[in-house]
Amino acid sequence: MNSIVHEPLAARALDSLNATDLNGRIQAALARIDRTLSQFAEYFPSPSSESGIYSPIDNVEWTNGFWTGMLWLAWQLTGEDRYRSVAEGNIQSFATRVERRINVDHHDLGFLYTLSACAGYQLTGDSLARSAGLEAARLLLKRFDPVAQVIQAWGDMKDPKQRGRMIIDCNLNVPLLYWASRETGNKDFAAAADRHLAQAAKLLVRPDASTFHTFYVDTKTGKSRHGSTHQGHSDDSSWARGQAWGIYGFALAWRHTSDPAYLEIASKLANYFLNRLPTDGICCWDLIFTDDDVTPRDSSAAAIAACGLIELSQALPLSAEMRETYEAWAVAIVKTLGDSYLAPIEGSNALLLHAVYHMPNKAGVDEACIWGDYFYLEALMRLRHPWRPYWA
Repeated sequence: MNSIVHEPLAARALDSLNATDLNGRIQAALARIDRTLSQFAEYFPSPSSESGIYSPIDNVEWTNGFWTGMLWLAWQLTGEDRYRSVAEGNIQSFATRVERRINVDHHDLGFLYTLSACAGYQLTGDSLARSAGLEAARLLLKRFDPVAQVIQAWGDMKDPKQRGRMIIDCNLNVPLLYWASRETGNKDFAAAADRHLAQAAKLLVRPDASTFHTFYVDTKTGKSRHGSTHQGHSDDSSWARGQAWGIYGFALAWRHTSDPAYLEIASKLANYFLNRLPTDGICCWDLIFTDDDVTPRDSSAAAIAACGLIELSQALPLSAEMRETYEAWAVAIVKTLGDSYLAPIEGSNALLLHAVYHMPNKAGVDEACIWGDYFYLEALMRLRHPWRPYWA
């Protein structure tokens, strides 16, 4: 594996983290949720901010589950009923959405329902949450193409432009299928997840451990076609958030399958990611860039990667050479995010700034992204004490 750059930064961060420091960072994050709790009691934050401000939206975007997931995390961290109350109110909205088929023609049903309904059922036993999560899983299973062996990312399953198209983000959507398989005993859910992950490992991961954002498989022959990007710099670059999805998603794949090949893949992807960071350890929006001053960073990708590195370090055996290094890097990233990327209390309703939503479309560039907020809080939760991930 490639050697890791900036290792002294990571080592210093691990040495300096203590309970008081971590608690202070958690309280700072919760204070930023508290200041917007009433604003988003019946609505959801937009996917990305404008000038650091999320707009209130209805439950129509692929990102709405991240807000509810943050509320469940906040409740677990504090036991305060104000977080649980809003999260439980969200469950009815998600149940209505899946029942009425409101913008559900995509694979992001995992992001939507794992962090809202499934987490709610895990924590409270809410039967409505369970039924909503299972219906979402059924819709996600319908997106699995048995010839291409992939879950189609977007659009109508008959759309010739989208058929057989998989994207690396789906590594975090397939846990919904594993959950549904356990809940129902129906092995079809897990089988589809297994096959999709196998194709992701085969087709999305390049020989140098960089990743394609998206890949096309022929739905008539099952043969691989070509890889490309959708949000990255170019077809042969490695979009930072995609690489982060890969690190976390393949580490979670080991949790669900016990296949050690996934830990090896996650480790290789982590090394590629860590070797291409600017000095402060927060990635640029695409890993083809490594400069400190000019290229926009993506704090949301950094937060996802931190969670993935923690999952990976916990999965590796104690004797693994890189185990402590991955943990140290996760801590270093989280500390830098809290020190230099936290949104101000006044003038913003976000948690983390300096993220990138969609650079090619010039959307959410150097703004807050709601998934970055969620994964930053999840990383703090993971560092605080042993925690069962909602993705488990």
